[in-house]
Amino acid sequence: MAIVTGDILIAAPPLAAERKAFAYPMLGKWAIRYGVLALLATLPYLPVFVQPFLSDDYLQLDSGRKYGPVAAWESLIVDPLYRCRATSILLTHWTEQLFGTAPLPFYASSVLIHVINTWMVLLAGCRLGLGGVRSYLASTFFAVYLGHQEAVMWYAALPELLLFFFCGCFLLSWNGYLRRGSTVQYALAIVWFLLALLSKEAGVVLVPMAAAMAYQRGRSVWRSAPLAFVAAIYTAAIFGAKSHHLHLNDGTFSLAAPFAMTWARSISRMFWIWGFLAIAAIAFWQRRAWRSLVPPALWMGVALLPFSFLVYMPVVPSRHTYLASAGIGFVVAAGLLVARARFRAHRWVLPVLLIAVIAHHTGYIWVKKRPQFLERAAATEDLLKVARGTAGPIYVTCFPYGREVAEKAIEITLFQPASRLVWDTPPPPGVTAYCAKDP
Repeated sequence: MAIVTGDILIAAPPLAAERKAFAYPMLGKWAIRYGVLALLATLPYLPVFVQPFLSDDYLQLDSGRKYGPVAAWESLIVDPLYRCRATSILLTHWTEQLFGTAPLPFYASSVLIHVINTWMVLLAGCRLGLGGVRSYLASTFFAVYLGHQEAVMWYAALPELLLFFFCGCFLLSWNGYLRRGSTVQYALAIVWFLLALLSKEAGVVLVPMAAAMAYQRGRSVWRSAPLAFVAAIYTAAIFGAKSHHLHLNDGTFSLAAPFAMTWARSISRMFWIWGFLAIAAIAFWQRRAWRSLVPPALWMGVALLPFSFLVYMPVVPSRHTYLASAGIGFVVAAGLLVARARFRAHRWVLPVLLIAVIAHHTGYIWVKKRPQFLERAAATEDLLKVARGTAGPIYVTCFPYGREVAEKAIEITLFQPASRLVWDTPPPPGVTAYCAKDP
């Protein structure tokens, strides 16, 4: 509203009704955007809502029972492996307390966290100055990306989802601290950093990222020194308990691993196929867009490095790429924007490319990965079927996973003692025997 007085124009503040009329369309627009992302993040994982538990899921539930109650937190703190997964253990414990042991609530919580993480990609991209449209395209790709599907489809991979969430929260708070010097934002950043460390060891990657953000904002990298100090203590505590740390003694991780080759193979694998197409589009049509690839490439390289010290596979397993996969989303988004600019006269190009991306990744998860997860669940599901249909001991003559998996499946699902399973003993005539081969 404006009031004219002589030659002076006085702008009056808008009425409350006018302010609401302006705000609600904006709110509705963002609600639609976030709603679409939620649907896209759920779409590839619809099969998990009817999926049984996999092998290590039973161990995850057992850890929740063992360490989740407040009275057991002291034991959790002194455990060198599981204290680094404390957030997932507590969430598992609370989920069982609220919903019981049916698989659906546990898988639903994983999908919900994936939805929130998809929103986090959009929010963080916008706040960090990576562009609104590009951030939305990146979050769309992240929502359906097949490369990290194991983190969502395997409940035991819950630490990967929580690690991503707390890393995203840290980046937002750290960015707010660097921009405004807010003490509150700095305190929040410290809290998120500690929660990331309590989710997975890879939380230490936030230290170099915090230093890089400080440098990019023209601030001293020494602002990240307190984070580096905490990370050093955290790392020392892990290696100080090396003699009884499970993953440092069971052939999972080793500092002697060929990490450079594992890292390079894994990065290349993440780019297949849409990442390579995006790079080709930039190389042929808009080379000046190379600079936009630096932040996501840096994030991917740093985020994947801690997982590259594994020794049981030549590449990083898909669940461990979840944190790094936000980077490939921004690479693909840059390629999509270049394609849109190149074919500006054909507005259908970008929607068609997005449909192709969504169909490719969703279809692959439904058609290829879904049967693989069912095969991995078959051994425990068949054992439970046998246990339900018979009484007395079950002589297990072969089983593809550790015996603890079978015992916890019996205890958690059927509320029966693990002593029903008899191991390493030839079954006498007339008894129930069970054998499950490798999937």
